[in-house]
Amino acid sequence: MGNKISHSGVIESIEDGCVHVRIVQTSACAACKVAGYCNASESKEKVVDVYCDNTSRYNVGQTVMVMASQQVAAHALLLGFGLPFVVLVGVLVIILLLTGNELWAALGGLLALIPYYAVLYLMRNRIRDKLSFWIE
Repeated sequence: MGNKISHSGVIESIEDGCVHVRIVQTSACAACKVAGYCNASESKEKVVDVYCDNTSRYNVGQTVMVMASQQVAAHALLLGFGLPFVVLVGVLVIILLLTGNELWAALGGLLALIPYYAVLYLMRNRIRDKLSFWIE
């Protein structure tokens, strides 16, 4: 269980092949006894889509454990934050070296993220197959 990330959640709705589970994502100190008196603790409710073949065994309102591997989490962070950062900085440096204009370099770096996220969006079904949650 050391290489898995798990969250307890409640099934909010079920569609064909997809179970929507509401989880409460908490910071490490949110479970502390004095968290109510501290501004550092926070928690957020999120809905996670779990794609599975047999949704008939689940019911709305059922409490389940949503699982993901640490490798899936690392891959998602790489696609969502790591590679866009490399694209942004790479384009920024190239344009700055070519033109010497910081404004154009900054705008070029930001505009370079548009095609990156467009490709990510177009490949969402392939990515979903690799970066998936499961219910245990």
